[in-house]
Amino acid sequence: MPDRTAEIARKTRETDIRLRLDLDGSGRSTTRTGVGFLDHMLDGFARHGSCDLDVQCEGDLHVDDHHSTEDVGICLGSAIDRALGDRSGIRRYGHAILPMDEALVLCAIDLGGRPFFAWEAPIPSPKVGTFDTELVPEFWRSVATLGRMNLHVRVLSGSNAHHVIEAIFKGLARALRDAWEPDPRCGGVPSTKGSL
Repeated sequence: MPDRTAEIARKTRETDIRLRLDLDGSGRSTTRTGVGFLDHMLDGFARHGSCDLDVQCEGDLHVDDHHSTEDVGICLGSAIDRALGDRSGIRRYGHAILPMDEALVLCAIDLGGRPFFAWEAPIPSPKVGTFDTELVPEFWRSVATLGRMNLHVRVLSGSNAHHVIEAIFKGLARALRDAWEPDPRCGGVPSTKGSL
């Protein structure tokens, strides 16, 4: 299996981000986005995805958390896409039904190269601390689009916004881990077309 790491640097008038991803890591993370709740979610993502993730972001937090959150999603999606290369030898599909206390979420992924984002995930509160929960789908839409993946999330139950969002991040981490894992029975690209 070739090296499956990627480094992304993205600088705009709103954010300055450096992100490094190793799909075959051990769950280590260093996240400094300036958005405490996002850092917490990204740490859980790395741990449950068994990937190593380093994120440094300087953003216009005097405005709000929107640009930093969305742009980190853009960088994470870009890093996944780059680290996967031509996607040869991966399982391609992954899913998880993940509980967290009263919350239960369903997450499904297809790394087939065509972006699609399906979100049936009502979050029961507009804030977790100072974090706007409406930014969660914005983050994952960016990951799906730039990562060229088909990403589905459904919240089956949940009354605590923190639990619901954390279950989503951990569930998608588990689904992605399954999807990008090497498949010892697949010697090439997992498609009858011959390419993704």
